[in-house]
Amino acid sequence: MPKLESLLLATASGSANIQAYELELKRLDQKTRQLVVNAQTLNDGDVNHIRLLLAVTDVTDARAEARLKDDLIRDKAILLQEVQHRVANSLQIIASVLMQSARRVQSEEARGHLHNAHHRVMSIAALQRQLSTSPGGSVELRTYFKQLCQSLGASMIADPERLSIQVTADNSAVEADVSVSLGLIVTELVINALKHAFPDERSGTILLDYQSSGKDWTLSITDDGIGMPAGSDAPKAGLGTGIVEALVKNLGGEISLSDAAPGTIVKISHQESAGSQTSYSNAA
Repeated sequence: MPKLESLLLATASGSANIQAYELELKRLDQKTRQLVVNAQTLNDGDVNHIRLLLAVTDVTDARAEARLKDDLIRDKAILLQEVQHRVANSLQIIASVLMQSARRVQSEEARGHLHNAHHRVMSIAALQRQLSTSPGGSVELRTYFKQLCQSLGASMIADPERLSIQVTADNSAVEADVSVSLGLIVTELVINALKHAFPDERSGTILLDYQSSGKDWTLSITDDGIGMPAGSDAPKAGLGTGIVEALVKNLGGEISLSDAAPGTIVKISHQESAGSQTSYSNAA
């Protein structure tokens, strides 16, 4: 092994050290082994006798395990991609079935429930599409929220000149599981505003805003609609209310409603040092 010999001579002369030099050990009728060599001189004060400390590590099995791990990761990524395609197709089928059922039923109440289910399925589909294209397991929220609100607007706003959804957000990125919870919260609150804030063909805007500082963050949904009904006119808590409350609690956040004059502000905030308290009284 001329190159290894040259490196050892250079190390013995004091002009170099061998660090992680790799070589293949080939022997007749035996498997090739992968070795890693390290070498340095030992200075014991005797200049007439040069000694080398030589370490040889057999990394054959470790390299084989690393290759196996890489293969498993690649196979898992391929499988995950296939699952994502299947999920997307299934959601589209479910949404189509819901819309067909809504057209056939005679009951207005049943039709309303089917339309609500369709909107939720479409919002989940939008979440799934965004997550499937997010690299590194994190989701950039500005793009995520914009695509989600575009999907909600396309499925629920018949006249974009009358109603619109606007998004402002900083450059925050969060883990995929957190983005799913935030996306579902946004879906429920935006649907709630579209259903209740603008009766009688009223025009208006829904504004989504997300800002963060370290581990603290605030998400708000503001509309300029008719505001919060009071007393006997206040709607009863629905399915969306329970969904939002559960998701906010899971994120360790607090939720509050206030008058936007005109309209309503729903604010969800998370502070690392604050306890989790949830109170939400509007319908969704």
